[in-house]
Amino acid sequence: MDSNKTSKLEKNDRLHNFLSPYGNPHANAVSGPLVISRGEGVYVYDEDGRKYIEGVSALWYATLGFSESRLVDAAFGQLKKLPCYHAFGNKISDVCLELTDRLTELTPEGLNHVFYGSSGSDANDTAMKLVRYYNNALGRPNKKKIIAREAAYHGTSLATASLTGVPRNHWGFDLPIEGIVRAKCPNYYRDGLPGESEEAYTSRILKDLEQQIESEGPETIAAFIAEPVMGVGGVIVPPKGYFSGVQKLLKKYDILFIADEVISGFGRLGFMFGVNAFEIQPDMMAIAKAFSAGYQPISALVISDEINEVVAKKSAELGTLGHGYTYSAHPVPAAVALETLNIYRDLDILKVVKKASHTFWETMAPLREFSVIGELRGMGLIAGIELVADRKTKEKFPVARAVGKIFETHCLNAGLIVRAIGDTIAVAPPFIISDDELRTMSNCLINAARLTELDLKK
Repeated sequence: MDSNKTSKLEKNDRLHNFLSPYGNPHANAVSGPLVISRGEGVYVYDEDGRKYIEGVSALWYATLGFSESRLVDAAFGQLKKLPCYHAFGNKISDVCLELTDRLTELTPEGLNHVFYGSSGSDANDTAMKLVRYYNNALGRPNKKKIIAREAAYHGTSLATASLTGVPRNHWGFDLPIEGIVRAKCPNYYRDGLPGESEEAYTSRILKDLEQQIESEGPETIAAFIAEPVMGVGGVIVPPKGYFSGVQKLLKKYDILFIADEVISGFGRLGFMFGVNAFEIQPDMMAIAKAFSAGYQPISALVISDEINEVVAKKSAELGTLGHGYTYSAHPVPAAVALETLNIYRDLDILKVVKKASHTFWETMAPLREFSVIGELRGMGLIAGIELVADRKTKEKFPVARAVGKIFETHCLNAGLIVRAIGDTIAVAPPFIISDDELRTMSNCLINAARLTELDLKK
């Protein structure tokens, strides 16, 4: 047997010991995974030395690429000074205190209090717990339900996977848990009626949302959670007037707004946060991913002055706030996040994103000419390319045909990593990507569309 094949078989056999997140355990035995060995700039390299543009910034987070020495130095410097510590019992590292000051300079007015975790799931799980704590403190024990939308993604813990409106996150786990109210996904392309304007569609789904609130009983609903632009749900940009209408309903019925900024935060949409893009005034805001450019695991839940006051008063009565994670406010991720914010400031990151966005959308425009592409949507440096069997009727492909995977494979063969979310291709490159690299990426996408059309004709 060929030695290279033997090596591959041995490698795949070893991978049986690794349970891959969102993976198919049997797929490793057939074809094995793509093993990434190093990164430089916007590129990653596999174990054979082949390079790929990371077109989704890994998991949406590698905003500064894969070789930012300032972040490496920040981590190393903190490891030498104070490599680990905790934030339990009114303790905190000096670097985390500095990070908190910097972060709250960027967050919307009135959101000045921060609870740290290690992932977006942590942040949203903390939000769910504080919603309960807050309403218990106010003597409203029945006001606990949370409205979350179809196709939403808010994490994978038992609680946050329940908020998530993606069926594969529920299969086999007995989810969702009780207390989740599922609202419609605001997808005008998919759900707008024939001849219905975007404004009329928005009015219709807002009316549906209000009917849900009244049906459930406003006195039982505590919060509404939403991503400004839905990522894993297929890069869904809200229709005109959607969030302004949602906020009016939430204020009318005294319901908190939790903004999930895990993907959209720190410039992805061309604004510092998605709430800035859509003039949302959240009561809590979950951040992660680009917070440290992915170089260290860190997240935060930023909460309003009003919620903090209620939580602090109740905690004083009880003697403690009985919530926290071992790695909450860990100094090494905090140092990296702080330096990430410094780099964003030094680069004027919103200006960088807006400049790159112009080339991003200009070079991808030819995709709209392919019959296999129903819609090219998004904003800033995030796009969704929805593949359809018929552009006029928007007919979907049969799931078993896995057309999204066909497209994704053509991109991979051309040296571009994208993410197939069903039959929508997600693209979200690092913020530092050059115009030439954007052109290369778009050429790969255009070629993949052409090859996919040819495959479908066979």
